[in-house]
Amino acid sequence: MQAERIFFLNQEIENDPGEPFNYYALALEYLKENKEKSEELFDLLLQKFPEYLPTYYQAANFFFETEKYQKAEVFFKTGIDLAQKQGKSKALAELKGSYQIFLDEIEE
Repeated sequence: MQAERIFFLNQEIENDPGEPFNYYALALEYLKENKEKSEELFDLLLQKFPEYLPTYYQAANFFFETEKYQKAEVFFKTGIDLAQKQGKSKALAELKGSYQIFLDEIEE
């Protein structure tokens, strides 16, 4: 099933390379089985689609879980700034809450 979704998402990227959701969904598909590919896709999303807000929460937590703390902090801070600029209060609250957990964890 996962292989089918990955194949489908790769086709969607080929058909519409300007749609950030397809890259985002593909990064999430790879989270369990290919963390390197997820990391590449999150980095690509930040470079190619810096205004795509959903990336930031997932990517920040991915880098937090994989102990890449500097990258996690960049994604948290950038996502918080972007959510404020876009007026997305729910995303802002989620990012701030998760960022606080991150800060608490790395201080211990």
